[in-house]
Amino acid sequence: MKLSHIPLRLTTGAYILNSGLNKRNLDEESAAGLQHLAGNAFPQVLDLEPARFGKLLCAAEISIGLTLLTPFVPSRLAGLVLGAFSGGMMRMYLKTPDFTEDDGVRPSAAGTPFAKDVWMLGIAAALVLDTKSKTKTKTKVVKVPTPVKATAAAAAVKAAKDIKESKDAKSKKKDKPGEPGKPDKD
Repeated sequence: MKLSHIPLRLTTGAYILNSGLNKRNLDEESAAGLQHLAGNAFPQVLDLEPARFGKLLCAAEISIGLTLLTPFVPSRLAGLVLGAFSGGMMRMYLKTPDFTEDDGVRPSAAGTPFAKDVWMLGIAAALVLDTKSKTKTKTKVVKVPTPVKATAAAAAVKAAKDIKESKDAKSKKKDKPGEPGKPDKD
């Protein structure tokens, strides 16, 4: 996890976890109210018993909060989980008629507590879209000392080549016609 992800995951995870923990002892009337709101966006939830819906919502929020707070969960995965949750919250906000002004986007007084959850969607996007940092490592050239035997062998080979070259040069001088002390070949 990147250092810059810690504040995003910590604040959001703690907020959602607390919300889920507060729903542990949700009474039937409160659960029915939340179920009705969720039903505006997801009509399928209206088929559940209100008490069961409350328990499922509680478990979901606790799970999402813990996912964000657990350091070994990759940020991209935590962002996807948060994105699904916050996307659902935004859908509920946009589908509930009393929550928005006539334009269907700006929050009404009743919708303001739900419209503020757009920050979770932004955090989810940041966690998902953030690329992994690629640390550039500088390559350092290290000279490895040559073993003494290899150095001595290389010096011996070079000396042998030098000797051979000098002998070849002397023999070429002997073969040249007209040099003093050497008979001319006719």
